[in-house]
Amino acid sequence: MSLRSRNLPRRSCLAIPGSSEKMMGKGPGTNADMVFLDLEDAVAPKEKEASRARIVSAIRGHDWGNKVLCVRINDWSTKWTAYDILEVVGNAGDRLDEIMLPKVENAAQVVAADLLLRQVEIANGLPVGHIGIEAQIETARGLINVEEICEASPRLETIIFGPADFSASMEMPVLTGGVQIPDYPGDHFHYVFSKILMAGRANGLQVIDGPFLHVRDNDALREYAKRTRTLGYDGKWALHPDQVDVLNDVFSPTQEQFDKAWQILDAYNQATETDGKGAVMFGLEMIDEASRKMALKFITRGELAGRTRTPQA
Repeated sequence: MSLRSRNLPRRSCLAIPGSSEKMMGKGPGTNADMVFLDLEDAVAPKEKEASRARIVSAIRGHDWGNKVLCVRINDWSTKWTAYDILEVVGNAGDRLDEIMLPKVENAAQVVAADLLLRQVEIANGLPVGHIGIEAQIETARGLINVEEICEASPRLETIIFGPADFSASMEMPVLTGGVQIPDYPGDHFHYVFSKILMAGRANGLQVIDGPFLHVRDNDALREYAKRTRTLGYDGKWALHPDQVDVLNDVFSPTQEQFDKAWQILDAYNQATETDGKGAVMFGLEMIDEASRKMALKFITRGELAGRTRTPQA
């Protein structure tokens, strides 16, 4: 795993086609927490091999700041996968944090990427384990095997849901993936979200929701992103830079939540360390050790998002 990027925030994960030098040049100037340069669906088959060199040039030629920097390679069912790793990772230098492996269906596919990465790292003077892996769950088979996928390699940093390919895999009667289905009485992906989230959290991974395809409707994006935010997801893909600020806001605690989390932590510490109590009233609610754990999660996320505590009167 990449020690630099594993715990960095991924509230917004911006997709950029690896065939577009112009768009890759704009990536460093966005507010996205994470950027992935895409060799898969965003690149036409005839452009894939030439795009490897373009991606390497963009990685080495731009200042990406503290963003998590990733390249999405092609999946193992294609002829490009191994060569994507050999050419991109082998030439990108040490600024590349991760590869993203799409359409993962079993643990063996993650292990294969891990073993090849190890050889490429050794051959190019990179520390063994430098490159992390992000795995996408995009098929019915991948969802069935998500637990074993999430524990397949110490390189894994995130698990990601891919709604469009998953909808096709399940033969859902929809033509747009990653948006609400008005005819369904509820959230048609709720089980999928929960299953992926549990598998990821059980293995210490960040868990990311895929894209919202109505890229010009940021109000709908905000409402839709709240579903996975509420479940506990860390972030969501952005297909356009205009979506980035919306996602950064949705997946960050509000200032009110951040301040309340600190107040809960203070009250609990006072109760346990000074008063000798394991639980205490906080306003109208009882707080205890579980409350402390929840508060710490808000504080950690808030600090990663740049929140600071409001000064006490």
